[in-house]
Amino acid sequence: MRLTPPKKWVFYVAALLAIVGLIGVFVPALGAYSFWLAFLGWLLLAAGNALKGF
Repeated sequence: MRLTPPKKWVFYVAALLAIVGLIGVFVPALGAYSFWLAFLGWLLLAAGNALKGF
């Protein structure tokens, strides 16, 4: 399996989701979703590496 670097927008969206997920640990309004936001960011970044042109 050949890995490719993700496009810039995929990286930025994944990083933003991960940061919001980390902040969600300390903000009660986002606390219930913090794990899922960080997981979605990781999943998006993994898809960007695995899929060509994504």
